[in-house]
Amino acid sequence: MKKPWAGLTRLRPGSVARAEDLLTACVRECAGYVAALDGETDRKRARLVASIGALVAEHTAHEPSADASFAALLEVGRRALDAGEVRLARRVADASVALRSRSKGAWRLRGQALEALGRDVDAAAAYERHLALAGGDGEDIALRLVVLNEKRAALVEAGRIEPGLGLEGRPPAVARAAMTGALRQRITERGAADPATRKLAEVYGTYSRLAERGRASDPLLGGTEPIGVGQFRQQVAGRSVCVVGNGEEVAAGGHGAEIDGYDVVVRLDSFQLHAAGTGERTDVHAVSHRCGGPAWRREVRTRLVFGEATHQWQHAVRRRLVPGAQEFVGDRTLRRPVRDPALIGESGWAADAGTGFQIVRLLDFLDVSSRIDLIGLGLPGQLRAEEQQWVTARAKGADGLRIALR
Repeated sequence: MKKPWAGLTRLRPGSVARAEDLLTACVRECAGYVAALDGETDRKRARLVASIGALVAEHTAHEPSADASFAALLEVGRRALDAGEVRLARRVADASVALRSRSKGAWRLRGQALEALGRDVDAAAAYERHLALAGGDGEDIALRLVVLNEKRAALVEAGRIEPGLGLEGRPPAVARAAMTGALRQRITERGAADPATRKLAEVYGTYSRLAERGRASDPLLGGTEPIGVGQFRQQVAGRSVCVVGNGEEVAAGGHGAEIDGYDVVVRLDSFQLHAAGTGERTDVHAVSHRCGGPAWRREVRTRLVFGEATHQWQHAVRRRLVPGAQEFVGDRTLRRPVRDPALIGESGWAADAGTGFQIVRLLDFLDVSSRIDLIGLGLPGQLRAEEQQWVTARAKGADGLRIALR
């Protein structure tokens, strides 16, 4: 049976009758969506159904308002996007553009729907049309255009590294799944140290961050910039790094001046500073989602928050991160580096590996630092037994509290 939507985008609103036909067909399509629902719906779909009901009521009113009907149509499109009904949103957007070709809201909706479908080139064209109608006023849409360009660049780079993936024009979830599969295969066949594998992991991290969060700053972060593995790699590349453990023995160890002499100083969880023993500088704070306390308030350049589950990481970032206390915060691609199949991908370690081991294993995996030393991590209670065995097996030497990993 031919769907009522067939051919809608070919209609031209050259007359009131044609516009009425187009809107009526659109309303029927939306009503058909409701009729096809089977059983209970979740909250977002319930809102979509309610918006469709409002559209039908407005369209069938005794004296319907064209403006009110059009506004209701756009609301259906927005609710469809929110509920994950992207194809319905796309059809509503196409009808909206055909009904009112100079509607900023219609072109914005069309861009959002096309972007969700992975059609970034067409989405960019829709966003540009929105900006033209808005007279250039639309900072959020201008930012979306930047994100689209960066996403496309990431996909092109991934295709260069792994020819045949065919990522362009595919929905973000499909593109990410394809890159994840390619990474797993590369790690299995070539190992994590392979330069092309590492580059693909960086590209994957960049694309994932842009697809999930874009570049818009989260007001809850107080201007903090989220970074992925590629940006963190740049922060430690060519630099000497010291990872400092916690505890009284470290505080009394007298390594303060030595620690402050490294290019990058990494501290863990609820660290405390004792100038003579621990030094005073902190460049990177690696912290578990479980950890609380005043260390979150200490000013650092970069804060990496670790959490096995996404909701754990999100809760810690939103509830514990102190605005202004850091310039950069690790994004989702850095929340569980050891077990993440798209990064290091070593699933044999315990869930929620220790904070010290997570950051040490990440630094070792990146393999770009001129020197990696661990101060106090060989002490009892700093690492789990299996983590300590890994460090001991790879250590280049040890001197008191200091273990040289590079």
